[in-house]
Amino acid sequence: MPTGKVKWFDAEKGFGFLSQEDGPDVYVRAEALPEGITSLKAGTRVEFGIAQGRRGDQALQVRILDRQQSVARGQREAKRKKPEEMVPIVEDLIRLLDGVGEAYRHGRHPDPRTARPVAKLLRGLADELEA
Repeated sequence: MPTGKVKWFDAEKGFGFLSQEDGPDVYVRAEALPEGITSLKAGTRVEFGIAQGRRGDQALQVRILDRQQSVARGQREAKRKKPEEMVPIVEDLIRLLDGVGEAYRHGRHPDPRTARPVAKLLRGLADELEA
């Protein structure tokens, strides 16, 4: 079975790509992940089968070879932004979320051109909070 690493995976969309050690990138869908796994972290080593899909190679029966090790607390804290650097980020995000909430209050979904960047910022903030 081929091995490689997770290039990227978007759990919300349910797909991503794996980089093979000897070959082109391979498309992977959430259905190919092990039972109970809903997402893959970039850089995780995996083993997988390959089938020819409509648009090229597609991964089947992905097996995680090594999970991303969590980093020691001291190292995590060294990578974190300083609290004073986080204040304007959080305040700006609150203002953006107020705009999103306003669209919902008026009975409509927010404009995707606005919603996508807000969602990306929320994911980034979540990663920072978990670091």
